[in-house]
Amino acid sequence: MMKAAAPNGAGAASRSLQDFKGIMDKSAVEVVETKLRKMNLAVEDRNEQMNDKEMKGFLQLYNRYMVGRSKKQQIEWDLIQQPSDNMLQRYDSLPKPEKSEEAALLSKLAVLKLNGGLGTSMGCKGPKSVIEVRGDTTFLDLIVQQIEHLNITYPGANVQLLLMNSFNTDAETAKIIQKYQDTHVTITTFQQSRYPRIIKESLEPMPVTHEGYAHQDWYPPGHGDFFEALYNSDLVESLLAQGKEYLFVSNVDNLGATVDLNILKNIVDRDVEYCMELTDKTRSDIKGGTIISYDGKVSLLEVAQVPPQYIEEFKSVSKFKVFNTNNIWVSLRAVKRIMQANEMKLDIIVNNKEVAGQKVIQLETAIGAAITYFNNACGVNVPRSRFLPVKATSDLLLIQSNMYNLKSGSLVMNPARQFGTTPVIKLGTEFKKVAQYLERFGSIPDVLELDHLTVSGDVSFGANTTLKGTVIVVANPGNKIMIPAGSVIENKVVVGSLHVIPH
Repeated sequence: MMKAAAPNGAGAASRSLQDFKGIMDKSAVEVVETKLRKMNLAVEDRNEQMNDKEMKGFLQLYNRYMVGRSKKQQIEWDLIQQPSDNMLQRYDSLPKPEKSEEAALLSKLAVLKLNGGLGTSMGCKGPKSVIEVRGDTTFLDLIVQQIEHLNITYPGANVQLLLMNSFNTDAETAKIIQKYQDTHVTITTFQQSRYPRIIKESLEPMPVTHEGYAHQDWYPPGHGDFFEALYNSDLVESLLAQGKEYLFVSNVDNLGATVDLNILKNIVDRDVEYCMELTDKTRSDIKGGTIISYDGKVSLLEVAQVPPQYIEEFKSVSKFKVFNTNNIWVSLRAVKRIMQANEMKLDIIVNNKEVAGQKVIQLETAIGAAITYFNNACGVNVPRSRFLPVKATSDLLLIQSNMYNLKSGSLVMNPARQFGTTPVIKLGTEFKKVAQYLERFGSIPDVLELDHLTVSGDVSFGANTTLKGTVIVVANPGNKIMIPAGSVIENKVVVGSLHVIPH
């Protein structure tokens, strides 16, 4: 009996295994496409079906994921170089526009806020943009005030506001924005893609339905989907027809991301197609993506791309000194050109989740990774004041405090603050939900002279408290600490039954 010859050497065996895996992955893609189309047709309401563009976008992403599983590409660390001064400019080096050109610059601009997130992590219902952040004023209220101020100050600028919603936030946002109809702001909403979660074990999509609020089968595929969703909405053509040339894109919960005329003038004068705002790293930002020169092109380096042996080097603030704020300026003409050519293939982020006891994966992309697809792309090293995201109640305390004054919808650091930096605030799990947080503060403390605050355990603050220097308040399990109203705590550790010792 003749026997097939065995492949020679370990390399051949490895190639054989890789080829086999590639064949299996290609088969899986075909199975998923067939199943997904069949499930989609079974949905009776056409409005609840995946539309053709969503279907195409998901299948392309899924196919790239499966191909990438068998052909992993790793970044070559030796090709990484620090960005040149032209690639990463300092904000204080940017020329300021003349008063006479400000209105003309603004007439070229529209503002887009990424409004797909819910407030569930902070115990709130509905879009995160409607969380009250200053008195009874919400994120969205302040953003509309900011843009209205521009349109009133510069007649004819007509800076428009676009909101990219997810299927989780779209319906409720449509109701909320009705209250702004008498403002000097044109608001347009569109919905980003909705993709099916993938069952980790079988690599097949979860059962596709659109029933119920934020249905567990679906997810919005990250803010990198902005380019495809915007292009598919036909807003690129519409905005260009109105004379708009640039979009300023940022997260809806970053109140530091206001329109900046210096940056706008710089990208117009230099014909920049993509500009990323970055700010100096602190110890809490060591995992943030950073701008690099890679093989001669400007790129974004994320922690997930870093080989394990270089992780500590990546986290070091001595080599990689800045990180991406997700404040992005893009040319609409460039977006149109790239999307028409179907050139954009953003790095895939695999987000592992557990839904109803089942392990699933979400394939996502990030807007920052797109920088490499644009001509004359660059970064600007901006002040920390342009990065004020609210991801937790610790962040909420800072922006609600007297650290900032409110001016035309924008947060401006209180001039009475003697330092240019803001304090580090860490609130424990007892403060995680907004309702709990509000119950534990009689009023927001005076933090003008605060450097660091850590609170852990069952702790409450009376009204009109003042915190200075470094303050640490720790209630051990079973203990409760109530800081009396009117207290002034400076450089102290408070433990147990309000026992105060020097720090």
